[in-house]
Amino acid sequence: MFGNIGDMMKQMQKVKAKMTEVDEKLAILIVEGTSGGGVVKATVDGKGNIKGIKIDSSLLDPQEGEVLEDLVVAAFQDAQKKAEERAAEELKQMTGGLKLPPGVKL
Repeated sequence: MFGNIGDMMKQMQKVKAKMTEVDEKLAILIVEGTSGGGVVKATVDGKGNIKGIKIDSSLLDPQEGEVLEDLVVAAFQDAQKKAEERAAEELKQMTGGLKLPPGVKL
């Protein structure tokens, strides 16, 4: 009985170490999202935090303010979606070789 608990604790320590590694990778990962055919570009880190935005000068017409606002939101949503996908890939790679006890989710 205690052997199984010891093995489980060792695996949980491995998981914790891998999670820390993934967290560090995601903190430095930069993902770009676009909208409007690339006229608005947003960048976020692997955790979805906003890092920057670039707007093509063709959109800086004061009469196009509402369109620009919509494109900015869409670009950030695209970037955040890509960041979430990359994070999911990292977690999948991390857990690939580990046997987690039934019911344990990361």
